[in-house]
Amino acid sequence: MKDFHFDSDVVALPQGAWSKTHRVTLAWRGREILAFTQGPFRTYLYPLYTPDGVAVTGEGPADHPHHSSVWIGADHLHCRVPAVGGHIEEYTYCFYLNETFQGRAPGRIRETGCEGVERGPAHFQVVQRNEWRGPREWGAEDGRVVAHETRTVDIRPGETFHLIDIHSRLEPTQWEFAIGPTRHAYFNVRVAESMRVTKGGTVFDSEGRVGGERISGRGASWVDYAGPVGGGRRAGIALLPRSQPPDLTWFIYDWGTVTVNPLFPGGRLVRLGEAFTFEVRLVVHDGDMAAEDFEALREGSVEQVAG
Repeated sequence: MKDFHFDSDVVALPQGAWSKTHRVTLAWRGREILAFTQGPFRTYLYPLYTPDGVAVTGEGPADHPHHSSVWIGADHLHCRVPAVGGHIEEYTYCFYLNETFQGRAPGRIRETGCEGVERGPAHFQVVQRNEWRGPREWGAEDGRVVAHETRTVDIRPGETFHLIDIHSRLEPTQWEFAIGPTRHAYFNVRVAESMRVTKGGTVFDSEGRVGGERISGRGASWVDYAGPVGGGRRAGIALLPRSQPPDLTWFIYDWGTVTVNPLFPGGRLVRLGEAFTFEVRLVVHDGDMAAEDFEALREGSVEQVAG
């Protein structure tokens, strides 16, 4: 008997009406874990639940409507396009906001394929294929597809926390590209409103630092953001980068955002036939967890920690 169910959410619309976006939900033993959501501008994970069924992220908050729960993006992607005379022109695209930002119109990250496979009684894998398509422009009325992304998500549920490994592989289409440098990239989480530090939550890192201002910068191996979720309970979400480039930079805000960024202050040039990759582990947990718990989850193999 299968432990997992991976199904599209069905919305009963009136005849002649169509849904603009879609959502596919993963449940384990009757409990919802997360959903793959396609919004107007990007694909992301929302909602995201703890084992007790508490949602720990926010979707499109009023202060930053482009903050989409757990999402990937970058506001500087520079396509290097050959031009007359052997010159190279740079076409710059924004895949982070929902509107024009600093002169760059928003592109869209859209799912083109999604397959889920149950790998075992406590392991489900989703392979999602996405296109990074620029905005409508002269010579490209539908926007240029400037990159293809393969996003592999391995979900290992548990009774006190869920482990979610997300591996992003971004490849050029017709032109090499530079991604970054930028502070608006690459892997981002917006926590639920009640969990914010400004509402009584706590954010701390592997170095024992507490608070967004102290943590922001380099040096952290992981960051945990936890807070009240109602009924006297607490829950949280920790980010443990599986990729550790030397310039890995964190941007943490007490009003609810965590960004782990391998593209600041430098960027990456990705040539044809190459790929930019980044991988992060999420720990979605009920209650509070100790630093030694996150160290074990970061250093141990999946088999050691999944149980």
